[in-house]
Amino acid sequence: MRRVLLRAAVVCGALLMVVSCGWGGDGTAAGDRPPAAPAGVTAAAGSSTSVHVMWNRASGKPEVAHYEVYRGTTMVKEVPGSDHMVDITRLKPSTEYAFSVRARDADGRLGPPSERVRATTPAAAAADGRAPSTPEHPRGKAAGSRAAQLSWDRSTDNRGVASYDIYQGDSKIHSVGGAQSATVVTGLRPGTRYSFTVRARDAADNVSPASAAVRITTPAGSGDGKGTGLAPTGFRASTHRTDGAYYLDLSWIPPDAETIDGVITEYQIQLDREPATSLVWGGTAPRDKATYSFYVGREAGVTQRVRIRAKLPDGTWSGFSAERTVTTGAARP
Repeated sequence: MRRVLLRAAVVCGALLMVVSCGWGGDGTAAGDRPPAAPAGVTAAAGSSTSVHVMWNRASGKPEVAHYEVYRGTTMVKEVPGSDHMVDITRLKPSTEYAFSVRARDADGRLGPPSERVRATTPAAAAADGRAPSTPEHPRGKAAGSRAAQLSWDRSTDNRGVASYDIYQGDSKIHSVGGAQSATVVTGLRPGTRYSFTVRARDAADNVSPASAAVRITTPAGSGDGKGTGLAPTGFRASTHRTDGAYYLDLSWIPPDAETIDGVITEYQIQLDREPATSLVWGGTAPRDKATYSFYVGREAGVTQRVRIRAKLPDGTWSGFSAERTVTTGAARP
């Protein structure tokens, strides 16, 4: 089976295509390579002096021993490879910061930096000793065997809520901006019972009491990627030929906007289970049905497996869609 390298292009005006050319082997054994750049990095201000940084846990080889978190070019935190989040504190109010993450393996090899993400701390609230109200009516459900979707009613505060902290038992595991009232928690284990609570935080670092607990049991089964229950559905793939070249035609239904508290603007396409293309909508992203077509070469009889996943509003990836197999030059199904 041969793979066809994709060409980067700007398509349909508002849709941008970014191509990852990581298919070909270079003769280097996996054990001799440093870890890959962490994916899915997000940063959100937790207060006027702190920012919460998260990223997707790495999988595969080489295994990650530590993650290094950088503010600009300065390393400010190192966490174990089992972690995928950290709070950066002692920052200045009303200031924009840029963060990136690098992975280091057990042999000390340091991988490349992730994409740089930015967050701006809110203004300091002078003499503010009042905590936000407790988040009310928390609710949630399992989203596949390795993720859970949580939501709650927004808290009130005399100066405004800066962020919401999500706890699993007594441990803080996630944080989202004060404008959000829902999130997806990933990295869970199949067939496991969890208890989540939510606390509101203001710019002065006053924290509300914990919400009522939301208890969720993930179904048994390994699933396929994070947030499998939030994967694109109705995925279809076919090819067509124009001016002597073949194109791959995809269509799918995005995850429900109300369930994920937002609209999907970015997707990742995989060919033969290798990252191939990231699609980023620069205009209005489709809510009901999405379609995309891109060049895959001029040769007939090339067979590839294709699937797609969505980048959720909280920066994590959904599970993959169903996988389809397509062959250039073959009749449409």
